[in-house]
Amino acid sequence: MSLPHSDDDKFHEECGVMGIWRGKDAAALAALGLHALQHRGQEASGIVTLDEAGGFHAHKGLGLVGDIFGDAKVMASLPGTAAVGHNRYATTGETAIRNVQPLFGDFEFGGFAVAHNGNLTNAAQLRRALVRRGCLFQSTTDSEVFIHLIAISLYTTVLDRLIDALKQVQGAYSLVGLHNGALMGARDPLGVRPLVLGRLNDGWVLASETCALDIVGAEFVRDIEAGEIVVIDDSGVRSLKPFMPARDRFCIFEYIYFARPDSVVEGTPVYATRKQIGAQLARESDVPADLVVPVPDSGVPAAMGYAAQAGIPFELGIIRNHYVGRTFIEPTDQIRHLGVKLKHSANRAALEGKRVILVDDSIVRGTTSKKIVEMVRQAGAAEVHMRISSPPTTHSCYYGIDTPDRAHLLAAQHDVAAMAKLIGVDSLAFISLDGLYRALGRDGRDAANPGYCDACFTGDYAIPLTDWPTNEEQRAKLLQPSL
Repeated sequence: MSLPHSDDDKFHEECGVMGIWRGKDAAALAALGLHALQHRGQEASGIVTLDEAGGFHAHKGLGLVGDIFGDAKVMASLPGTAAVGHNRYATTGETAIRNVQPLFGDFEFGGFAVAHNGNLTNAAQLRRALVRRGCLFQSTTDSEVFIHLIAISLYTTVLDRLIDALKQVQGAYSLVGLHNGALMGARDPLGVRPLVLGRLNDGWVLASETCALDIVGAEFVRDIEAGEIVVIDDSGVRSLKPFMPARDRFCIFEYIYFARPDSVVEGTPVYATRKQIGAQLARESDVPADLVVPVPDSGVPAAMGYAAQAGIPFELGIIRNHYVGRTFIEPTDQIRHLGVKLKHSANRAALEGKRVILVDDSIVRGTTSKKIVEMVRQAGAAEVHMRISSPPTTHSCYYGIDTPDRAHLLAAQHDVAAMAKLIGVDSLAFISLDGLYRALGRDGRDAANPGYCDACFTGDYAIPLTDWPTNEEQRAKLLQPSL
């Protein structure tokens, strides 16, 4: 385990998972699905396939899906009609090949590969107990505890061993697993992370989002429910619910930022929802202006909704360079200061002399917001107002989203007026928490039954943070390498 460790000014999208059962060229289908899910993780990618003779084949790498699986020889080394795949953004464990999923184990019942999206909040505790039992860990990711819990389970069947493992973990997870007889999918009892089921000819697909079904031509069947395990084999799809019923707490930030705009999440189209959020933001915090300008790309749908509701022209006043990878320039202080210009450029012709409303999805540390505001002012904007399509982020996420420690979250340390002064805007406003829920079709937030995980805004952590004591000395001990 590790502390939330993001050192830049944007949230990062946990991970993406993909599963194929009885699909011709399963590896190619998995790679296509992972390509559609690239936004959920850009650090590494991996695929494990199962061939007709029961043999497993794996390929993993650091980098983007196209770089790892763009070679015909690589794809030829992954035969079979069943596969699981994973895109990684590290929320626990360093960026290293040993942490790239899917993870694989050879058990007495055969091989088993697992890919996990989410974060376990008792992984350090479980890891210590497993190491004392003699388990040898090969990675530093929390997901490896699944492999060891399955290995030491006293149950006979693969399914019962998986259920046994899942009942011991705490946290958020959507996972896909593949063994010699079936493809499996599971969501945690609160359904924090997404997982969907699709039909592809005579086969089946599991994926983090519907956009992955679209790219392979699969038909959306349904969302895997909170606390549900599905077992897919040649006889079809079987559903089990081995956990005590609980109230769903799906991650509300999927609607604001994480999910791809063309996905449908929990029955709700993401693109339309983001426009509704922008419209609600305009109702709550309208200000006289000449232009509404999104901070691309994540701010675009909300800015469109804001502009339509406020009756103010929408313009692309900031242009994003989509071809920026890791900077090839030595990251001196001067280059770091100019780094935002590698990704964004001001459209002076649109901005000069105008009163501008900038719409973005969130403010984390505030450093990027400050630089963007400076860039817009340098382009000649007469006024700069910032509107944010999420409430102030005041707490860290421990359920699979890489966020800074709370001490580094701007909204946890300053009120809105102080934040506006720090980033240099004429005014700053966030959508209210009740307003966000209204944009999602509710009357507001019901504190007794929110229906979503909104802990990053409220501190209302629905799953115990076993590995995260508030005492700093205890936290430091938990993070010792001996774990």
